[in-house]
Amino acid sequence: MDKKDFVILYVDDEEHNLISFKAVFRKEYEIHTATSGEEGLEIIRNHTVDLIITDQRMPRMTGIQFLERVVPEYPDTIRMILTGFSDVEAIIGAINTGRVFRYITKPWDENDLRMTIENARRLSSLMKSNKVLLAILQQQVKEQEKTLRLFMKYVPEPVVEKALSDSGDSIFDGEIKTVAILFCDIRGFTPLCEQLSPKEVVSFLNDYYSIMSEAVKRHNGTVIQYVGDEVFAAFGAPVAIADMEKSAVFCAMEMMRRLETLNHKYRDRIGRDTLVGIGINYGEVVAGNLGSEHKIDYALTGDTVNTGKRIETITKDYPNTVLMSEAIYQQVKDVVATKEFELLAVKGKKDPIRVYQVVLD
Repeated sequence: MDKKDFVILYVDDEEHNLISFKAVFRKEYEIHTATSGEEGLEIIRNHTVDLIITDQRMPRMTGIQFLERVVPEYPDTIRMILTGFSDVEAIIGAINTGRVFRYITKPWDENDLRMTIENARRLSSLMKSNKVLLAILQQQVKEQEKTLRLFMKYVPEPVVEKALSDSGDSIFDGEIKTVAILFCDIRGFTPLCEQLSPKEVVSFLNDYYSIMSEAVKRHNGTVIQYVGDEVFAAFGAPVAIADMEKSAVFCAMEMMRRLETLNHKYRDRIGRDTLVGIGINYGEVVAGNLGSEHKIDYALTGDTVNTGKRIETITKDYPNTVLMSEAIYQQVKDVVATKEFELLAVKGKKDPIRVYQVVLD
């Protein structure tokens, strides 16, 4: 900040002091003067003032009282006070409470006062620069938070938090986790799409994803992926949870109940109810980030995932059915009603597998 851009308000009820001050400093700074606190308040409300210098002993309003009026409205204005030695104790109290930056004893020495004003100018310049930098930083933080919130719509929040806490070297490290996984797929989605325009298909899928994802979230699960009309969710990855098998089954039951909300909205438009099939499995998976430096996806891989998907495909012959593996059944058989299926051969498995149907209300 140039000296001529630095604005000083000097308040003193003795006019000869104002004249002397202005004569000494008007070539270096922009000077305003006032003979009372009331006049000073009027000036500061109509002009940008960087530094206030005020006499302490004035009628009607002392210097400290004047500055107390100034602080709430103009907290960034630097404040100094002129005082005799008898007032020093009161001035020190004002300094300690932040109302006064510095005091100057009377009569003031021109060189000392010039140095004090220069220190105030540098401080004011630094404060203004810091304020600008802080505003820029706050704007950048807002933009980063907005980007992060948007990013979390594409990537599950627990995955983002884990990635932010990992070092660059460990971001691609996989880990073995024991999880419950759930696949939910719409039955007959292709012919359903023929009843809707492309825009309506997108709207339908967004409603479907929202309804099903809310159920996943309510049961402490994480949506790992949307693939076409399929929701792939995990319970226990990337963050471990208690009773993950029960959470997955209760989530599936809630998904079936929530399906009526979707049907209520689209039944008349597509001429029928939307049907889904859900498959649930439990076991070890490899969990971690897969991809390249250009694109990364959080993924779960392994036989547990493949088998869970195979169980879901069985429901193609049993619409609006929740099927689960033996591993899930053993953990939930005492809390939900089930019906045992016969042994079924599924693609990719050498031996037939036994599945159980969740009996829905």
